[in-house]
Order: sequence, then structure tokens, then C-alpha cells
Amino acid sequence: QVQLVESGGGSVQAGGSLRLSCAASGSIHSRNFMGWFRQAPGKERQGVAAVYNYIGGNYTYYGDSVEGRFTISQDYVQGMMYLQMNSLKPEDTAVYYCAADPRWINDWSNVKSYHYWGQGTQVTVSS
Repeated sequence: QVQLVESGGGSVQAGGSLRLSCAASGSIHSRNFMGWFRQAPGKERQGVAAVYNYIGGNYTYYGDSVEGRFTISQDYVQGMMYLQMNSLKPEDTAVYYCAADPRWINDWSNVKSYHYWGQGTQVTVSS
């Protein structure tokens, strides 16, 4: 079992920055693949970024809308994952969720690929 708890959400003006954190508990091998998703009102949950750990390194993935502005990072052993969000835009407003799965995931942005989910943290960007 893995429990995920997000934090760091809040309100910020356009152009500002926020850093989200996800604290993961449980078996380290149950969270080899971890990701950030977001869901705006009336919209489907969308993949933001993901990271896959392997011996000696990791792979990172980003959605087109956040590439170059957001950075995903992780302390795999300590069970922490972060999302540094810079140059925020009003369209980044959403509830942000942390997700995890023990397996390799072919489609990192597919919500059905992840077994474990956090409760979400609200990010609001005003213009």
C-alpha cells in the first residue's frame, strides 16, 4: 500500500511560482513511477509531469503545456516528489494530484495507469 499526501498549493498571481510536494509512505517499490496530474472544473484530469526511477537514474516526462515552466523532482528514498511551477498562468488553475504505481507505465499521462492517488491540492492563478 502507498499513501500519498500533497501540499504546497495556494493562490498566486500570473507569472508567479509555487512548489508542490507529495509525501509518499509505504513500500518504496510500490512507487517506482510517480506523476502529477491536474483537474480544472468541468475538465478531465490531465497529466502534468511524471518520473520513473531506475537504478542509477530516472526518466522525466512533461505535458506540452508545462514543458519549460514546470520541473518535477524526487527524493526517491525519502518518498518525496516535488513540482516546481514557474511562470504560472491562469490556465494552470486546477486541483493538482500526486499519483504512483509500482510498474513501468507506457502512457504516463493516462490516469488509468496509476494505482495510487493523493487527495489533491488547489492551485489558483489570478490574472
